[in-house]
Amino acid sequence: MDWNLLATRLFGAGHGIKADGDFLHGTVQFDGRPLTVVGTTNHAPIGVRLALAQARVVLDTIEQHPERPIVLLIDTQGQQLRRRDELLGINRAMAHLGASIDLARRRGHRVIGLVYDQALSGGFITSGLIADACYALPEAEIRVMRIPAMARVTKLPEEMLEALSKSNPVFAPGVSNYVAMGGVRSLWDGDLPAALRDALAHTPRDDRRAIDGAERGGRRLAATIAQRVLDAA
Repeated sequence: MDWNLLATRLFGAGHGIKADGDFLHGTVQFDGRPLTVVGTTNHAPIGVRLALAQARVVLDTIEQHPERPIVLLIDTQGQQLRRRDELLGINRAMAHLGASIDLARRRGHRVIGLVYDQALSGGFITSGLIADACYALPEAEIRVMRIPAMARVTKLPEEMLEALSKSNPVFAPGVSNYVAMGGVRSLWDGDLPAALRDALAHTPRDDRRAIDGAERGGRRLAATIAQRVLDAA
């Protein structure tokens, strides 16, 4: 979905979100209170510049607007694969973005992620997956790695991974599989303002992804193993 159409459906025609190239940012009014909106568009690759720009908005919100909710609009093809960004320390820039979002949560900001188009790899891990909860539109595309690339990395046959993907969401791309694994809390369909209103009011502040994955059958052992590690600590 086009980001401007999404913003209009959520916040009205005069929403106040700006696009500086692939970078989205702005303050919107929702149910009579301000929200900070930050994110990306055009399947943006997240390089040093974009990571630091998003982190700056989050940190400014923490400093200037205590406990104001933050909405992350996510459309990314993953991290920028350029020598320049690698030399500038893209890993540290993306870690800084993730740490900024985590700090906002710790300071009492409700942080809601919404995948409205595409979410891949590190660009998704350091944004939506660090929010209080991540939601998605039904038509969104989410994956960490395509099966051919997974085959090259794991040295397993593509046919084996294709077969596994039919019964195990961990091996399969697709928004429904991320719901099953708990990475996406739910899909927003129909009344988008009502979905956002519910998310702001009822999203738990504790991390329920492993628990949700176990209850939905997408990640059957993660919650149990995590609890065993905590019990042994």
